[in-house]
Amino acid sequence: MSFNEVVKLLDQTGAVNVLLVCHHNSDPDAVCSAYAFLGLLKKIRPKLNVEIGTGQGVSKLTKNLFRYIPITVNLQPNVEKAQAIIMLDTNTIQQLDDLAERVTKTKAPIIVIDHHIAHPETQALCKLCITIEEASSTCDIVYGFYKEQNLKPEPNEAKALFLGMAFDTRHFVLASSATFKAVADLVDSGVNAQEALSMLALPMDFSERVARVKACRRAKIVRVDNWILAFSHVSAFEASAARALVDLGAHMAAVAGEKGDGIELSLRCTREFTEKTGVHLGRDIAKPLGEALQGQGGGHAMAAGVNGKGDIKAGLKRCLRLLKENLAKPE
Repeated sequence: MSFNEVVKLLDQTGAVNVLLVCHHNSDPDAVCSAYAFLGLLKKIRPKLNVEIGTGQGVSKLTKNLFRYIPITVNLQPNVEKAQAIIMLDTNTIQQLDDLAERVTKTKAPIIVIDHHIAHPETQALCKLCITIEEASSTCDIVYGFYKEQNLKPEPNEAKALFLGMAFDTRHFVLASSATFKAVADLVDSGVNAQEALSMLALPMDFSERVARVKACRRAKIVRVDNWILAFSHVSAFEASAARALVDLGAHMAAVAGEKGDGIELSLRCTREFTEKTGVHLGRDIAKPLGEALQGQGGGHAMAAGVNGKGDIKAGLKRCLRLLKENLAKPE
């Protein structure tokens, strides 16, 4: 799958108004990949009208990046006007929150560009699905599109790509060799690495700190063989709380929270847990858990998320059951 296929589909359908959509509470990889992709698309097809949209806003950290890069995100995008919709860093329709139903009903072709495992329901809706799980971030994929076209990103596009890569790899701790090569190119092109990384250093606010502490206080610890699994619940910042539990010593953590009439869970684990057990959180836990909760789930080997129905206790209990089943499988 390549960028040329995206352009070919847009040309075939005669699309002029293109909407790039990102998941709710969009992180730097989602928005920065969309920004860089918009720049590339406009270079190839200057007459296209392209905008970035999201249904539930962007994260606090992403909003902070707008001080340094002129990114515009429409919080109320006109889905019905779009003649083509491209989902970036978003592998399930439900991640679009209040845009989900409108996107599902659209007659415009839908394209997915992501580094997560594609969800079957999303694949069924798409005309084109470009998913490269080996990529460390969606920004890695978009940078590959630039290379494919023999084009160099403009300074702000290069900075955005660098920031997206840095964020999704936890400042390159989880980066692949391809990411390091891309980063070297971006730095050579003028990106100031130290200056850019400082943009991702946002002080943790009080409510997030409280959520982390509460998650630790409420955590239920389960030992399966030599693995420490932690389960907890908070009212917000589930992903941050799950990371905190792993940083404290858990091999895997699942933190749940209520979301409207349903629940959401964030799953995190160590690299050691993934490599030695073979358990892929997105494929083996989040996806079947999302289906069991009448929702959707997916993600990476070491980080995944689930949205569904039911109560927190039942969701965490089913998550533990899935983990035990997968850990019991012969390696």
